[in-house]
Amino acid sequence: MRHESILRTLVLGVGTYFLAGVLNGADAQEAPNPNAPISLPALSELLIDNDLPSEPISPTSDNLVGTHFGRHGPLTDREMAMAETAWQYFVKRFQPETGLVNAVGSYPSTTLWDTASYMSALVAARELGIIDKREFDRRATLLIKTMRNLDLFRGEAPNKVYNTQTGEKVNYANKPGEVGFSVLDIGRFMVWLKIIKERYPYLANAVDSVPLRWNFCKMVNEDGRLFGTILGGNGETRYVQEGRLGYEEYAAKGFALWGFDVEKALAPEPMAYTRIYGVDVPYDGRDPRIFHNQNYVLTESYLLDGLELGWNLPNDPRVRPGVASHGWRAEFAQRIYLVQQYRFEQTGIMTARSEHQVDGKPYFVYDSIFADGYSWNTLDPSGVYQPDRAAVAAKAAIGMWALWDTPYTDLLFESVADLSTADSGFYEGVYENGNGFIPLQTANNNGIILAGLLYKAQGPILQLRNKNTQVWDMAYSETDVRELKCLPTPLIQEVACCDCQNLPEIEPTVPLSEFKYCRPIPEETGIAATDCRPEEHNLPLPEPVIILPQSCRAQVTFQ
Repeated sequence: MRHESILRTLVLGVGTYFLAGVLNGADAQEAPNPNAPISLPALSELLIDNDLPSEPISPTSDNLVGTHFGRHGPLTDREMAMAETAWQYFVKRFQPETGLVNAVGSYPSTTLWDTASYMSALVAARELGIIDKREFDRRATLLIKTMRNLDLFRGEAPNKVYNTQTGEKVNYANKPGEVGFSVLDIGRFMVWLKIIKERYPYLANAVDSVPLRWNFCKMVNEDGRLFGTILGGNGETRYVQEGRLGYEEYAAKGFALWGFDVEKALAPEPMAYTRIYGVDVPYDGRDPRIFHNQNYVLTESYLLDGLELGWNLPNDPRVRPGVASHGWRAEFAQRIYLVQQYRFEQTGIMTARSEHQVDGKPYFVYDSIFADGYSWNTLDPSGVYQPDRAAVAAKAAIGMWALWDTPYTDLLFESVADLSTADSGFYEGVYENGNGFIPLQTANNNGIILAGLLYKAQGPILQLRNKNTQVWDMAYSETDVRELKCLPTPLIQEVACCDCQNLPEIEPTVPLSEFKYCRPIPEETGIAATDCRPEEHNLPLPEPVIILPQSCRAQVTFQ
């Protein structure tokens, strides 16, 4: 769906839905020396020249007001009606025996990524008053019970796919079996487990029981990279590095929120830039021809990081108006937004790109900003160019509207705000080529739309409130189980014994000079960002080419 080691494809049969997966993993890249010292330069001594424009990009922009980026304030009647409509997907596709929700329409199958989208919808529905506490608790406790008792892949971690009616692990044909685990799906699921236990401390004990059953030893390696699995032809398990720039760091935050050291997965390197409409768009620098994983540049991971985490570092308890402590993530998010606005201004093509389902073959596409050496490259899971399947993704349009208060996102909002049915939620999006809307409704789309609306009302959804002792930190503390499962050990603190005053200065991967759309703030934990907003562009609008009428051209003699 959104990562390289598992591609979920929706196959439409006669009256049925069918989820098929295409495995495309790659062996881990050779890592640098994990013992090499890493530190930031003495940034506090540097002077910052903020050369951003002094005015917002438009009179209606309110990007720096309030406690978070983008739009603020209570939902309007229309926005509230949209939230209620999006929630109807989770009413209609809810499975009362397990508490799970179908990932796509009536087909009884789901992944951890889609389950996280349901959790997103559940929290938003409770916070916006669509459901009361009794209904929230009924759904939340049933879901936690099911997730707590899942049959794990090889006894290690949740399988990539589960049957929503029975809770059984299944293969891509929704038949009993197993297909490995996706560390990216698990990372997003852990973000939402953390959100629930922080917002609702009375559920924390039950929430902690879910990941305590997992074994993390092969998910997080010694230098902090993330590994998922694929199955070989004879059923053997292969552990492969999973994730590319954008999704890798977002998933890593899910692990970091639970205390794991995922330094390598959180770092942006290896990366490169491609220039599109004057914007240096970042992409993963690992060559797909060598590592056999595409480096799609998509909107979704940057949206989720902004809506759920405020582009902040994991476990940063500070709430600072207009400041993102994970500065380069905020900076890159501005570029991902801006290049899509520029494309519209230069071509007239409405642009809000993300991976999404489509009706009929190829059933699913990666609707990329950049991939495989080309901008605006829409690819199916097998890598075939599918330009007619490019679309304004509803989740991307609403997410961008929430995070950027601009006339362009107002336009995006109008393009999808009524793209729904009252009893089933929002459709996936609108095709760019005028072929109408995508007649499919999914948990991921409706869950992210609800997250965008909740963000407008409350700001970043993760709110670190729970100061109680955590079962997650204390379980098995008198045994060797924590070590056997490779769980974090927060009650063991390492004492510094090196000469930290004389460490060499190392330039951060995304240095101060690379911040073009956010103002960098040097801090002890890295470079934070503020004043994040799209700058006014200096690209001229397209102008008509003047030519003579056909009847006059034969009479003209050019010297």
